Amino acid sequence: MRVMVDLCVVPLGVGVSVSEYVAECSRLIAAAGVEHQLHPYGTVIDGEWDTVFALVKRCHQRVHELGAPRVFTTLKVGTRTDREQSMHDKVASVRRKLGDNADGDCTA
Repeated sequence: MRVMVDLCVVPLGVGVSVSEYVAECSRLIAAAGVEHQLHPYGTVIDGEWDTVFALVKRCHQRVHELGAPRVFTTLKVGTRTDREQSMHDKVASVRRKLGDNADGDCTA
């Protein structure tokens, strides 16, 4: 079964900056060969269930291996059985509804 997850792995007890840990997880995700997109508060990963969840586990473990005494991981999970839909399809659908000039940026 295909799954799309939004993964956020947060090392605790390592100081304020966590970019080193995020970069290491990003390397693992890229090496796994799954579709993914980094965003400011996590990474969306699109792939087969077993592959994606093994990768989530590996990221969580790797952050511990890098010295984080505690790790807090949040995960949003979505599946569809009616049709295949990638993360790019979902974004494109919203952009079409916004009109041709929409670039996806948020402004406040």
